[in-house]
Amino acid sequence: MPHLKISLIQSDLHWEDIERNLEMFTGKISEVDGQPDLIVLPEMFTTGFTQEPGPVAEPMESRSMQWMEEMARKKGSVMTGSLVVRENGKFYNRLIWMPPDGNYSFYNKNHLFSFAGEDKSFEPGDDQLVVGLNGWKIMLSVCYDLRFPVWCRNSYSSEKGFKYDCLLNVANWPEARSHAWRILLMGRAIENQAFVAGVNRIGKDGNGISYSGDSAVISPQGESLSGIMPFKDATETVVMTRCQLDDFRKTFKSWADWDDFSLES
Repeated sequence: MPHLKISLIQSDLHWEDIERNLEMFTGKISEVDGQPDLIVLPEMFTTGFTQEPGPVAEPMESRSMQWMEEMARKKGSVMTGSLVVRENGKFYNRLIWMPPDGNYSFYNKNHLFSFAGEDKSFEPGDDQLVVGLNGWKIMLSVCYDLRFPVWCRNSYSSEKGFKYDCLLNVANWPEARSHAWRILLMGRAIENQAFVAGVNRIGKDGNGISYSGDSAVISPQGESLSGIMPFKDATETVVMTRCQLDDFRKTFKSWADWDDFSLES
């Protein structure tokens, strides 16, 4: 089974300015070397973490969706990042999974950040989403989801194998809690025997909140595979090695002792 090449784009964002952000990321994507399998942008990459979605929310047939499809097609890579979406009179923090053929999937953020009032403006999602890419199973999550180990829990069955091989998280995670971000990325990787990739923004948003980035790819053993420095505008491509994952799962079978449970609504 092939390795997975993933490009992380850690960037500042223009506050509630869709066109400027799309223009900026067009330039950054054009500078990504080669053809990665996956290019990851931060949470709410077109607006920043706004809690006033009305003026900036877009329908699914939007300029931003067209842009993601265009970028995916030109680069030959899956594009992913979350957008502020309006649908049926409700607002969603929606993570888009856009392959080059335009046959997209999406995940609505389940755990809304009530501390900042996100739950007052947005609707939570109900369902998890695991997508396939080059034989890898990737579970999608957004920012605050990372704090909830039950939601992020991997599983194994003899019929289906592991639920996922990589947990992907896109974020606007404030600098004030950057230590928790780094530790949770490692913890989710170790407890689930999977890679974890987290992409967070930098800079200061329209509410005066600062972000340090600390984007990373973490191995199933909890080791950082990336070299992006905090506070730096940077793009990095990391190769997640399939044999590293498979060999670790074969030699250290903690997954065989995982508790058997399921989420209940």
